Amino acid sequence: MSFDVLQEKIIRMKNPTVVGLDPKPEYVPEHIRKASYEQFGETFEGAADAIFQFNKGLIDALCDIVPAVKPQSAYYERLGWPGMSMLEKTIRYAHEKGMYVIADIKRGDIGSTAEAYADAWLGVTKVGEALCGGFNADCVTLNGYMGADSVNPFLKVAGERDKSVFILAKTSNPGSGELQDVKTADGRTVYQVMGALNESIAAGTEGKYGFTMAGAVTGATYPEQIRQLRADLPHTFFLVPGYGA
Repeated sequence: MSFDVLQEKIIRMKNPTVVGLDPKPEYVPEHIRKASYEQFGETFEGAADAIFQFNKGLIDALCDIVPAVKPQSAYYERLGWPGMSMLEKTIRYAHEKGMYVIADIKRGDIGSTAEAYADAWLGVTKVGEALCGGFNADCVTLNGYMGADSVNPFLKVAGERDKSVFILAKTSNPGSGELQDVKTADGRTVYQVMGALNESIAAGTEGKYGFTMAGAVTGATYPEQIRQLRADLPHTFFLVPGYGA
């Protein structure tokens, strides 16, 4: 089970952190940018190459001490097809270095669209008689606020391919309380209802360490709410954004 793989890396490295790979061209050191721009010009291809070289350097420096990386797809999508190609290369390179990869995509659609997203990010797509892998992340982030219909296609693929998901519960942004803190008729908050849904729809998929394949995104900016969710959801692995700079 995929979270068992991540937990074992955390235990071995004595490090529960994940490093976000959220690149902008201006974040890349000047000497790397200059080399890429000289080869490809000040184009999406040049920016994508510079970011990939930077990502490789980060992964090389981190792979022995940090168990996982989390590329945010928006930063790659903004560079068009070269950016998406570079994201796939980044995921592949992180795997070659033994890292666990969480693709931060926050998808939240239903039906055949959700199935297509699940195939793209976690599974395979049939092309003729061949099965072709997509981005091949170990795990993805999801927005489950459309209900179980938006999550189940990912859980199906995750179960088939030993992958996992993280579903938004109590997010770290200041405006999260506008919806997530609203009380329901039974006195629970919306984020508690969402957390309970996560755990219920993945029940029975617990691995060696007791976690289901459906983790929860719980923002570090709300520690009291995390404590409540931790008590409510003993079988849910947490992804905690907002910790650190």
